[in-house]
Amino acid sequence: MTAAAAIPPARRGRLKVADRVYARLAEQAVRQALAEIWAARTARGKPPRATVLVVGGKARVTLHLDLPYPADLAGLSHLCRDAAAGRVAELTGTPVTEVALLVERLVPETAR
Repeated sequence: MTAAAAIPPARRGRLKVADRVYARLAEQAVRQALAEIWAARTARGKPPRATVLVVGGKARVTLHLDLPYPADLAGLSHLCRDAAAGRVAELTGTPVTEVALLVERLVPETAR
């Protein structure tokens, strides 16, 4: 038995993950989820931004996005929400109770 295993988990300490770490995970997940859609277009939007608030062991995520237009905006919204919530929960073990989307700009396809 190792020394760490001899100490009960509650007495070993706690790990505090900064909210900005959660935000980076959410941003990366959304960037990857939208990468294929943006790659097929000539006009591109700004990278997604996220803010995360963790209270009581649960995370609330707010995403600020540029989305391509015309496109299935509802479908892209669901894709982004699922990607952010899934990645944050998977990598941190913190449940995500809410994901709010703020579409900052719709980016039209430029004429070719």
